[in-house]
This record gives sequence, C-alpha cells and structure tokens, in this order.
Amino acid sequence: MGLKEQAISGVLWNSVGKLLGMGIEIIVGIILARILTPKEFGLIGTITVIITLSQVFINSGFSQALIRKQNCTQEDYSTAFFFNLAIGIIFFVILFLASGFISRFYNKPELKPLVQVLGIGLIISSFTLVQSAKLIRRIDFKLQTKISVIASIISGFIAVIMAVKGIGVWSLVVKTLFNQAINSILLWYWNRWKPDLVFSVASFKELFSFGSKLLLSGLIGTFFNNIYYIVIGKYFTAADLGFYTRAELFKNLPSQNISDIMTNVSYPVLSKVQDDPAQLKIGFQRIISATFFIVAVLMFGMAAVADNLVITLVGEQWRQSVFYLQLLCFTGLLYPLNSINVNLLNVVGRSDLYMKKQLILQLTTIPVIIVGVTYGIIVMIIGISINSVIGLIIYTNSAYRFSGYSLKEQIIDIMPSLIIGGTMGLIVFYVGYFSKIKPITTLFLQVGLGFTIVIILSIILKNEAFYFLIRSLNQQILMRFKHRGKS
Repeated sequence: MGLKEQAISGVLWNSVGKLLGMGIEIIVGIILARILTPKEFGLIGTITVIITLSQVFINSGFSQALIRKQNCTQEDYSTAFFFNLAIGIIFFVILFLASGFISRFYNKPELKPLVQVLGIGLIISSFTLVQSAKLIRRIDFKLQTKISVIASIISGFIAVIMAVKGIGVWSLVVKTLFNQAINSILLWYWNRWKPDLVFSVASFKELFSFGSKLLLSGLIGTFFNNIYYIVIGKYFTAADLGFYTRAELFKNLPSQNISDIMTNVSYPVLSKVQDDPAQLKIGFQRIISATFFIVAVLMFGMAAVADNLVITLVGEQWRQSVFYLQLLCFTGLLYPLNSINVNLLNVVGRSDLYMKKQLILQLTTIPVIIVGVTYGIIVMIIGISINSVIGLIIYTNSAYRFSGYSLKEQIIDIMPSLIIGGTMGLIVFYVGYFSKIKPITTLFLQVGLGFTIVIILSIILKNEAFYFLIRSLNQQILMRFKHRGKS
C-alpha cells in the first residue's frame, strides 16, 4: 500500500474510531448528565488539569520521538517503556501524597480520595504509550479503533450502572479508570509487543533530546489550556465549573476529535516526506483544507443548534451551558488549524521552536485570567477566543518557514469553507430561533437543513476541500472492493 493509500486508510479508520467513540461518549454522557448534577461533573473537572499535567510528564515526548524516528530498534522501544513506567509510578506517589493539599486549595474535602484513586490511571497509561506509538508508526488505526470502541462501551456501561445505583461522582472516576485499563489490556493482547529487560542510556539521550522539548512545551500548553479549570474551580462554584466543562465537552467532541484524527494520521505520513519540501507542502495544504472544511461545518452547526442540542440531550438543568458552548465554538473552529501547524513543527524536528512560541503565546493567558476572575466566565471565554487567533498567527508563521505555506495562503484556501459554514450556521440558527415546535423536532429539522445547505453551497462554490474528501472516500471504497475481489 502506497503512502497516499496509507494516509487515506488511516484517516478513514481513525475517523470511524473517533466517530464511534464520540457516539458512545455522547450516549453515556447524556445518561450520566441526566442522573448526576453539574456539581459532580465540576468536581472531576477541578482535578482534570492535575491529572492531565501528570500524563504529559509520563509521555515526556517519547511517543512523538518514537513515531518520528526513521528506524526504531527494540532497544529504543524498551528504553522508552521503562522510563514511562518509572515516571508513571513516581507521579502516582506524588499525587497521592499531595491530595490533601489539593483538597485544601479548592476547599473541597471530597477531592482528596478522588485524586488518590484517579492517580492510578497514571500507572495504567504508562503501560500503553509505546504500544500506541508502534501502531501509529504502522498507521494501523483499524486495531486502535477496535480497542478504543470496546473500552468505551464496557467502561461506559459500568459507569451508567454505578450512577443509577446512586454512586454519584465515583461513577465518573470508575469510567475513566476502566477505560484506561481495558484499553491497555487489549493493546498488550493484540499488539503482541513485549519489552526486553534493557535500558539504553544512548537511546534515552537520543529520544529525550527531541522529546524533552515537547515535554516542556506540552507542560506549558497543557497547564495554560487547563488553567481555566483551576481558576473557575477556585473562584467560582463547582456547578459553574460543571456548566463550563459540559460546554467544552460538546465543543471538543467534533473539534478536538477531528484534530486528533488528522494529526495522528498526518504525523507519520508527513514524517515520511519531511525531506521533500514540495510533497510536504502539498500534503500539508490538503490536510489543512480538508480539516477546516469538516470543522467549520460542525462548529458553525453546533453553535446554531446549541440551545436545542443541550436541552434535548442533557435537560433543562444544563441550560446555562448553552451560551458558553456558542462562545467556545469559535475556539473550536481554530483549534485544529493551530494543532496541525504545530504538528508540522514536530514533523520537521523543530520541537524547540514550538516550545518557544508556546511560551510566548501562553503569556497572553495571564490577562485573560485576571479579567475573567474580575468580570466572569463569559468574558474569560471571549479572551480565550482572542488567544486562539493570536496562536494561529504565531504558529502559522513558524510553520511557513518549513512548509512554504503562508498564513495568507491558508486563509485563501479555507475561505470557501468559512463562507459555507457561516452561511449554513446563520440560516440554521434563525430556523431554531423562530421555531415553535418541540426542541427535539427542531433539532432534527436544523441538522437536516444544515446538511443540505452545506452540500448545495459546496457544489455551487466548487469547494476543493469538499471534492477532495469525496474523491478520497470513493477511492477508499474502491480499494476495499478490489481487496475483497482478490481475496
């Protein structure tokens, strides 16, 4: 299978996995949101940043370093595995001992046992990083899809049963840990890779020289991206944080998942052509255009149907999340573009440049936090959106040095998708605004209308991203038929 076919197959299988995962998460999330309260979701959101930062330390950039390296040896994999495992254990102990301080900082005693138990997930995650990296190197997203779907179904089912039984916030904790544990077990069972009892200092230095820069930039980015959880959890109520996290969850379902799909596939694919500037730019350009088309449609559409979506899926108790969601959709629109431009810097081995730009960008978060604490969560979200625009300018200009794909060119390429998504969103919003029928009926009407408008406008404007996606899908279908015919 050629590189192009591998990329298309990877995108499709990764898309299938993400869509199935999204579907399962939506169903489980709807059920849990109707059983649990915004306060209980807020408690988990309060400690999310701590767990996420610890995960960044465990990875240490080794996963990306293994994927990028042209010829990885068993020694490389084993070294990365044992280092990740050691860091996972260390950070579990640190979190366990610091749980009392964390609960006192937020003035929420119930957080202490939650932090201690959730910390177990750090050890579990340290077992899976090398296994996942090997699959990504092979662009084998079919197996990853299979594993993630199974893990999501089982962990979601257990969480719902526990919530129904009145276990409360612990159902969310168990859902997270079971998902990680099942994912890890199945990766080890089906991937069939085992480490050797070896730790190479030379291999460690080589991987860490690249990964350390990603570690530092990852820590900076993760801390500042999640610092709003800390601020809201500290200066507002747990329920307020619950509303915010619910809105962000809805936003992330399309935005972050689409971004993950494209970066997971594009990283190993673009790494193979990193020494061919012409092919690198062509591949990068297609990824940007196709990704933005999908995200623009989904983000404008979600902002337009936010009211009916939230009320229909999780109920009136979550209405405060609606306006938060509509504002966050703008950051969701730009997130994939920022992520893909950053991804290119890692592809060409300039993780140091990403680290520097990341530090500069995150300094602008400080005034956003100050204004947010003073004037409220809505003003804070507006500030987050402004930071996303600044980030796009910074990261695009940096990536241009290596891809030759400037910010101006990117804007020109995404403009048709922006027009299509914006026009569709405006029409769909006013349909919902003037509708007098039930929210669920209006929601289905809006979705169907939006889908139709996007297709019509894409054909009228001859949007290249739309036709590229159609051609790629048709090509993959034909490949599947040919493969079955030969077998």
